[in-house]
Amino acid sequence: MIRSMTGFGEASSHEGGVHYFLELRSLNNKYFKATIRLPDELQGLEPELEAELRRRLTRGTITLIGKSSNASANAAHQINHEALARYVEQLRRTPQVADGSLKIDVSALLVLPGVLQPPADEEARLDHAREVFLRLLETACKGLQAMRAKEGQLLVKDLLQHHGVIHQGLSRIAERAPRVVEDYQRRLRARVENMLSDAQVRVDTVDLIKEVAVYAERSDISEEIARLSGHMGQFKQLITASDDRPIGRTLDFLAQEMLREANTIASKSGDAEISRDIVEIKGAIDRIKEQVQNAE
Repeated sequence: MIRSMTGFGEASSHEGGVHYFLELRSLNNKYFKATIRLPDELQGLEPELEAELRRRLTRGTITLIGKSSNASANAAHQINHEALARYVEQLRRTPQVADGSLKIDVSALLVLPGVLQPPADEEARLDHAREVFLRLLETACKGLQAMRAKEGQLLVKDLLQHHGVIHQGLSRIAERAPRVVEDYQRRLRARVENMLSDAQVRVDTVDLIKEVAVYAERSDISEEIARLSGHMGQFKQLITASDDRPIGRTLDFLAQEMLREANTIASKSGDAEISRDIVEIKGAIDRIKEQVQNAE
């Protein structure tokens, strides 16, 4: 089952007075690239979250945003009374404070280094946040994958339309190709006979056959038709498969090979009808190349 690389998922939880929120966004990328944004106190969780993302997603630019807000009493920092007393003692020895011309601002003292200490259970809080965020990540990934799968269905529908255009054009080319040499032989014979009719000279049939054989060899596109047909069969099999393996890179490679065969057919055949069909085929392949860039 083909999946798009564009998706969105989110999850949240409220536990023990702490609200946790996680958001996932994914965009197109040839490879896997993760950008993780967490609060400063939770930065230690980044490697584990990225590892979990890599385990679940194979391609795309993935942006993970995690937030937490603690409304409980446990969020309060501890005041280091010894450090605060030391600052106050030093300030009292300052002449401006001693003579009363300068008042001590307690709120300003709280931001001095060492006065406010993080909660003593910082490690326990990080362990709890790890458990919650890993659980939220699983939920958010399910939502993101569901959106990717839904967009993948629309992508398959569009790719099948382009596949149909190519298949029809290739069928007309395969039917027309054997007649191209016959038409060339008739045109060549008629042109040569018209040129030599006034001179009462007849063209040697052997020489005419040699010329036609050279043209037939130079313009033979049977191998290219067979290879392009094979690529088309593999392409349809991949986009309609029911398994979950990523196929975006394979589809991209197949589209390049399909365009290579189409270009060769265009360069080898001088037939106007085939040229019209191959232009249409190349246009459909170009649209496929654009679309598969969004396939995981």
